[in-house]
Amino acid sequence: MRTTSLALALSLTLSGCLVKKSTLDKERAKSAQLTSDLEAARAKQAATDKKLSETETSLNDKIAELEARAGQLDKTVKTKEGELGKVHKEQEATQAELAELRRQKEAAEKRIAAYKALQDKFRALVDTGKLQVVFRNGQMTLKLPSGILFPSGSDELSKDGEKALAEVVGILLQFKDRRFVVAGHTDNQPIKTRQFPNNWYLSTARANSVVQFMIKQSFPARSVAAAGYGEFDPITKNDTEQGREQNRRIEIILVPNLEELPSLTGAP
Repeated sequence: MRTTSLALALSLTLSGCLVKKSTLDKERAKSAQLTSDLEAARAKQAATDKKLSETETSLNDKIAELEARAGQLDKTVKTKEGELGKVHKEQEATQAELAELRRQKEAAEKRIAAYKALQDKFRALVDTGKLQVVFRNGQMTLKLPSGILFPSGSDELSKDGEKALAEVVGILLQFKDRRFVVAGHTDNQPIKTRQFPNNWYLSTARANSVVQFMIKQSFPARSVAAAGYGEFDPITKNDTEQGREQNRRIEIILVPNLEELPSLTGAP
């Protein structure tokens, strides 16, 4: 009986030990599995971290590239804006220049129209050789030979001179709203008298005589002026009598209105 009891006790002890061992083995296996799973998770995390790091690096590189491209585009845009601004300025300058050219063309057309009108009015005198209507130095000019108007070396109008000048003034009265300058010219032959010490005096005195005659013929004094050039503004050489005769002359110059003159400032 006692032996049976001992055997039973031993059997129970061994059975308990086997149970404990089995449980321990399971725990160890479970721990090993957990360790394996942890290592796998760590490896996966490391791989994920590496991929994230590589992705972040790639994104940073991409961002830097895009920022560089954006900077270059911004620079290009500013350059194009500058070029466009320059083009606009050049366009404005061209338009202003075109407007000025159109204004000058209109002014030239007005001068030509006035020239033709005067030429038509003076046609009879031009045909008889008493007068020439010309453009000189950009100004419309009536040219009268001094030989028709004055005796040699004198500033007093001759009878024929007064008659010819009266015809001229009669026509100029139709343009009395315009201003004229009477210019006296001589040849290069010197004169030296008590009344005229040199050609300046003679040319100026003759211009003034014409002005005074015009005023007596009712031409407005405010619309006429006198100037003397002596021998210093010839229209041809003085080496022949024919040339000297052409240089001895009275010119009645039509003064352009301001709107007929090119702009001095470039403004339209």
